[in-house]
Amino acid sequence: MSLLVPFDGSVLATNALERASTFGDLLDEEVVVLTVIPDDADYARARGWITEGEPFDAEAIAAGMQRRADEVAPEATFRTERVSSDEPTATSTTNVVREIRRVAGEVEASVVFIGSENAGSVIAPQSSVGSPVANDQRYDVYVVREPGEEIDPEELADIDSTQDDL
Repeated sequence: MSLLVPFDGSVLATNALERASTFGDLLDEEVVVLTVIPDDADYARARGWITEGEPFDAEAIAAGMQRRADEVAPEATFRTERVSSDEPTATSTTNVVREIRRVAGEVEASVVFIGSENAGSVIAPQSSVGSPVANDQRYDVYVVREPGEEIDPEELADIDSTQDDL
């Protein structure tokens, strides 16, 4: 069994990798970091992997993602998979989701750690891999999110609070 972290270098994916690394240490499970790279320059630009006008270079993207992952979890196993955009009815995001799910099965992931800013409300925007990956019943999903803003401690109440204005 292993812990799988789909990693695109974003802040949320980095937070997910940090959490997975902590869990991996505690549970003595291998952490597998997976970057899926579609052959789609627009997808790469949208994620900040390349800038406008910069040529698409999957090898350079993979090396950059590995460097970023190694800074967070040097003990993790880094893995890159390439997917083709040849299928006319599938988006790059769909292809990435399929590959994440395939690799999760292959590495027998017990938990997949996903960074999603929409956790707790919706993890199904068109560009998110969160919902389709979370729907697979073969593994648990740990969703890592950042709250939109600092929460005032006075606005929080215990679950068994007797406050009337909740």
